[in-house]
Amino acid sequence: MKNSTAQSQTTHSAAKDKQAGTALLSAGTITGDDVCNLQNETLGKIQDVMLDVADGRIRYAVLASGGFLGMGDRLFAIPWKALKLDREHKRFTLDIAAERLKKAPGFDKNQWPDMADSSWNSAVESYYIR
Repeated sequence: MKNSTAQSQTTHSAAKDKQAGTALLSAGTITGDDVCNLQNETLGKIQDVMLDVADGRIRYAVLASGGFLGMGDRLFAIPWKALKLDREHKRFTLDIAAERLKKAPGFDKNQWPDMADSSWNSAVESYYIR
């Protein structure tokens, strides 16, 4: 009896979450997803997701852009709150022009910045979030 009550509550919670529009995705399902801007230009692909374990939330999506077949990609830490899920096209959108992204603070795969540094964090967030 106890299991059926718990299952009913879980089913009810899942239905309520769907109605509220919440979404849970595994990091593996979004790795490799395209990121496009509002002009429908492909900016790159999500390569990784950075978690803030102290706060229990996603801080950045690492965007790989500009390379060919994974070679020569430049990486960008995109604040998670700057990305919008485009469910219809199974991708994310970022409100930035392709030329502005090329000038954004980036890094290469062998030299990641200290993403926990508060001054680096402020500079990156102010670049993407207006």
